[in-house]
Amino acid sequence: MAIFSSSAAHSQRIFLYSSPNSFNLVSNPKNRRSSVSCSPSELSPVRLEVSLSVGTHLIPHPNKIERGGEDAFLVSSYNGGVLAVADGVSGWAEQDIDPSLFPKELMANASYLIDKEEVNSEPQILLRKAHAATSSIGSATVIVAVLEKNGILKIANVGDCGLKVLRKGQIIFATSPQEHYFDCPYQLSSEVVGQTYLDAVVSNMEVTEGDKIVMGSDGLFDNVFDHEIVSTISRFNDVAEAAKALANIASEHSRDTKFDSPYSLEARSRGFDVPLWKKILGMKLTGGKLDDITVIVGEVEPTVLIPESRGLQFGKYFALRIEAQTDSGWEINLHPMRVN
Repeated sequence: MAIFSSSAAHSQRIFLYSSPNSFNLVSNPKNRRSSVSCSPSELSPVRLEVSLSVGTHLIPHPNKIERGGEDAFLVSSYNGGVLAVADGVSGWAEQDIDPSLFPKELMANASYLIDKEEVNSEPQILLRKAHAATSSIGSATVIVAVLEKNGILKIANVGDCGLKVLRKGQIIFATSPQEHYFDCPYQLSSEVVGQTYLDAVVSNMEVTEGDKIVMGSDGLFDNVFDHEIVSTISRFNDVAEAAKALANIASEHSRDTKFDSPYSLEARSRGFDVPLWKKILGMKLTGGKLDDITVIVGEVEPTVLIPESRGLQFGKYFALRIEAQTDSGWEINLHPMRVN
């Protein structure tokens, strides 16, 4: 298992230049004399991997701000990156049970278990073990995604939290919600009658450098159309700013009673609408859905791992995070790394 031990104090920006017979690692591109020259054999084997740069934003339901809402989420740098969202089922409040406790404990358990050998980076196994370890009363819809360093994205989803993968301005993959009937999604529960990890929809796909991953609770996808997600993601290079922008759009739409949202469109398609007399007057069911809104945006980034070379005393391996490609080389960040 690779354990990253990088910090701002030990990371530095360097430049990688190649020539027919050697690679040069340079701390200042204007001063090639500071370079460390390494033959290709010294740098072999080269390991190419991917990881996630992640931004998050959560906006609680307007009536649940005091306790922070009923969504919970997880972001971990383990492997290539782990993302998860759990949306507490608000109906438990009718029994004087705090709906936020179950999803929060579920995510805390998942965070603890993610690097355990028996989980093996499998999101469905992680769901099973995290659910089994959760003692709070309640239920939640949940989605977990694990990015392998080889670029394979593994997803397990129970209910109506969702994930979309964007590539070059297009959605190339999207999860589908699971539900018993309209507005009643599948959910992991403290009760025996609820769903289990076996009910999860499991998906695997290959992602590549530059792909964007948008994960969220239904508070995002009930209020924001796909074309709005695509246009918003394309406007921001920073994933944190993109996540915040999407959450703000969802929040604005959720409070707009005249906005014809994805939620109102789906409701009408299921037979839910205004009374007949209002239809005669040309009225229809519209409006967003007030809810907790959780948004996670991740960008797939390349990492090059090469063995220790002369003058680079960072342990067995160091990681190069590519920042920009130039005509003569790659501008990169050097991060110390230990391999156990």
